Amino acid sequence: MCGVVGVVSLKHKTIKTNNLVKMVNLLKHRGPDDAGYLFFHTGLHHSSKISFYQAFSDEKFKTLSPLLPPIQEAMSVKEINAHDWDIFLGHRRLSIIDTTPAGHQPMSDLSKNLWVSYNGEIYNFKEIRTELEQLGYQFYTQSDTEVIIYAYAKWGIECINKFNGMFALALYDNFAKKFFLIRDRYGIKPLYYQLDNENNLIFASESKAILAYCESNPQVDCEALLEYFTFQNIFTNKTFFTDIKLLEAGHYLEIDLRSKTLIKKCYWDFCFESCWNLKDEREYIVELERLFISAIKRQLQADVLVGGYLSGGIDSSSICGVASRFLPYLNTFSIGFDLTSARGIELGFDEREISEYLSYLFKTEHYEMVLKSGDMERCLRDFTYHLEEPRVGQSYPNFYAAKLASKFVGVVLSGCGGDELFGGYPWRYYRGIKNKDFKHYVEEYYLFWQRLVPNSQLKKLFAPIANKVNSVWTRDIFENILKGANVNPSCEEEYINNSLYFESKTFLHGLLMVEDKLSMAHSLEVRVPFLDNDLVDFAQKIPLSLKLSNFEDVKKIDENNLMQKRQNRFLQTKNNKMIFRKMASAFIPKEVVEGAKKGFSSPDGSWFSGESIDFVKQKLFCKDSLIFHYLDYKTCYNLINDHLEGKQNYRLLIWSLLNFNEWCQIHLGEYNA
Repeated sequence: MCGVVGVVSLKHKTIKTNNLVKMVNLLKHRGPDDAGYLFFHTGLHHSSKISFYQAFSDEKFKTLSPLLPPIQEAMSVKEINAHDWDIFLGHRRLSIIDTTPAGHQPMSDLSKNLWVSYNGEIYNFKEIRTELEQLGYQFYTQSDTEVIIYAYAKWGIECINKFNGMFALALYDNFAKKFFLIRDRYGIKPLYYQLDNENNLIFASESKAILAYCESNPQVDCEALLEYFTFQNIFTNKTFFTDIKLLEAGHYLEIDLRSKTLIKKCYWDFCFESCWNLKDEREYIVELERLFISAIKRQLQADVLVGGYLSGGIDSSSICGVASRFLPYLNTFSIGFDLTSARGIELGFDEREISEYLSYLFKTEHYEMVLKSGDMERCLRDFTYHLEEPRVGQSYPNFYAAKLASKFVGVVLSGCGGDELFGGYPWRYYRGIKNKDFKHYVEEYYLFWQRLVPNSQLKKLFAPIANKVNSVWTRDIFENILKGANVNPSCEEEYINNSLYFESKTFLHGLLMVEDKLSMAHSLEVRVPFLDNDLVDFAQKIPLSLKLSNFEDVKKIDENNLMQKRQNRFLQTKNNKMIFRKMASAFIPKEVVEGAKKGFSSPDGSWFSGESIDFVKQKLFCKDSLIFHYLDYKTCYNLINDHLEGKQNYRLLIWSLLNFNEWCQIHLGEYNA
């Protein structure tokens, strides 16, 4: 797990070198164990037609790579300034597998013509390595990075279809003069890029490193802002920063330096359809159990301590139950909430009692942290800085969970992905059952996913920037996602599979972005066993009738309005993830297996109108706040007041406004003072 940065010139001009070290250092939280720098002259763009390179270490880590000069030394600076460079690769390393200096990056093959800067883990790298060794390749480290290099040498870019893991990587092939940016199937690891006005491609694990290279005042992408305040997520590849894009999950960019062309390709996508030919439910359960155990065992390999999040829900409990069989005295971690001032359905948000019971059964070394209303206020600045742009949910509890776990382990297992694969949100899929046709289905589903602001208020909210967003139709964005699934569904099952596809492409992706950013803020690697390739491929093909039961009985539950008593059915949903529940009964007690679906959420609906009310008013009732350059003050004021007076529950909106307000202060404040 690491941080990658880089620059590729697509024209006859050397890249700027003055801010490259700063770019790398901005990601030091992602990789506190080592740093590396590579400069490459391809021989294509300049008077010198030969190719050559220069690699550097960092002054802080010079003892790890004694043969490489530290980049801060005067002679190094002189050497860098003496040449033209087409490519720069930078790397910050978090040592998880092969923690020796041999794992230093950027890493190359023996010929020094294939180079990789890589963030992530390839869990099946040992199997791929064995295959390559049988083909005559030799390895000199124990790292998965070296396996990536020689897998590419053997199979070319198609090698990525062999990788079972999470990754965001940059790869340069000097033989073919091609450069690749590649992101894993599901988007577990982020990778951002920007083409600047000098035709340089700048990329990094986080946007802040790209901003450091460009040295320009950040500008808000108003279209992305509209997208977020419609869905509490960003479905396209936009970010809050104008011109900075997020490489989509399951995609890679290929740059041909000879022709100066850049193309983007999708190499994998979700596909939910029931087509396995197993005889009965028991066969599905047996195969699911085999794949689930295999996925967890695969992701336990590390040269540092591995722990697990233990929320008390079925997903994390099952993972920890299996992991504890292979790791004695597994470390587990839970977040609880002070419910002194909570009310309504939020009184059930603390699951520590279940977590403690499971810890007892699994014999884990268990740690807890209890959050209070002031903890949200306390972490907001650091949280917003690391998250970079708002995403799904009220995710600051994840920030504290990662902070807690990082004190004890280097890797933690998460239950993320279980709901999306096995049907954890039946009240959402209900929107896909009763419809006239695909267009009607899209319309019904779209109206539900407007999570933050009532449709009637959206136009008023964005009045200050109406001229910048009037060409954006968020319904079209929504429909474009669903067009990647089955646009000609003929039955209820196919409509629901469309919804599972949509959730995996959008909601799950948002959760993964949150998980990565907030864990790496604490130099912690989070692994997600549910997103093992073999397990995902199987889960997508399980018949829907084995995932959901009594589907017709599910009421229309508004999960954004949890305070009202009529929403108690939200806590009573047990007709989801049926096959997974049956499989999990081998690892966890009956009361957890049969437990109702609960989300990991803090009682902010109560806190915002209670203990944190002064904080909310101070931040959001100030007309001079930067957010009101983009959002209408009166509309915000009225919506917030409706929550404070108990008329509506706008907890997600208030959280999003607080998050955006802090974002503006961090990224725009010094330019708008």
